Amino acid sequence: MDYQQLQDLNQQIRIDLMNMFCQSKSGHPGGSLSSVEIISTLYNKVMRVDPANPQWADRDRFVFSKGHGAPALYAVLAHKGFFPVEELATLRKYGSRLQGHPDSKKTPGVDASTGSLGQGVSIAVGFALGARLAGKDYHTYALLGDGEMQEGQVWEAAMAAAHYKLDNLTFILDNNGLQIDGTNEQVMSLGDIHQKMAAFGFKVIEVNGHDLEQLEKAFQVKATGQPKFILAHTVKGKGVSFMENQVGWHGKAPSDEEVDKAVCELGGVQK
Repeated sequence: MDYQQLQDLNQQIRIDLMNMFCQSKSGHPGGSLSSVEIISTLYNKVMRVDPANPQWADRDRFVFSKGHGAPALYAVLAHKGFFPVEELATLRKYGSRLQGHPDSKKTPGVDASTGSLGQGVSIAVGFALGARLAGKDYHTYALLGDGEMQEGQVWEAAMAAAHYKLDNLTFILDNNGLQIDGTNEQVMSLGDIHQKMAAFGFKVIEVNGHDLEQLEKAFQVKATGQPKFILAHTVKGKGVSFMENQVGWHGKAPSDEEVDKAVCELGGVQK
């Protein structure tokens, strides 16, 4: 898939997201929209996966640690072929496989159940250690939110990853600067994340988290003997003008009229 094809897919994913939030009358638009390019680049340009065999033992692993942004993961997985795209309309419905947070026991392609912030990165460290012990060459990726970086468990996981020199592990930070109660700076400043992660023993790379070429190159960088940390600068609500950089869209569903406006902006057809 070339960059134009991937960009076109990302536009469709954003349209799907708007419809999913409208139909479910709930969800987290801001953090879902900010992470689209990161997840779609992983699944379509980087990771070794087989949608026909989601439990393939040699697949690369992906842990979506910022679990409340799960709709973005669901949309990428559906378009990759893990389950029918039509199923996206069941988001958060009773009996659906697509709940508010990822469930690895129900949803094809979901490698870890997440939702309690900070825990996903510890699971990822476990996957990476497991690969080493089993003599496997798969790579583990974990996406976390910047508000999630305020959890103590993130730093415990980071210490363990560096201690065991897990060069088969990559953390990616969706760094959009906003969380549910305001800006990160207002709630709990994260300080110099680049410097902190480097001090913890990670090879740190900073990118524009919406630039597909920058993302792919960052994923290709080798980090021998140390884990890797991709600091991806993103825009909360990316792609929808009235949602971009607005903290109020952290966890609120758009109305029918707002969805029509967003879909029109994204180049889709209004219903």
